[in-house]
Amino acid sequence: MVMLLLYLGIEVIRLFFGTKGNLCQRKMPLGISVALTFPSAMLASYYLLLQTYVLRLEAIMNSILLFFCGSELLLEVLTLATFSSMERI
Repeated sequence: MVMLLLYLGIEVIRLFFGTKGNLCQRKMPLGISVALTFPSAMLASYYLLLQTYVLRLEAIMNSILLFFCGSELLLEVLTLATFSSMERI
């Protein structure tokens, strides 16, 4: 239960900072979101690979979750690069 609550807290904070950084076009909240993507992906992979009893539905959902975490990470890095290049102009 503790790991699920920790995962919930990390996800909520990560999504909040990602949204805030994207809407305000600020690098710091978006960087925090990028940094929190790694613990979130680690917990998702724990629930996919290292959990004792894993249902097939859980495996499919966690695989989709890891795919979206990877695509969000890619988009966040591209957005950070765009914000950095906008400051120079």
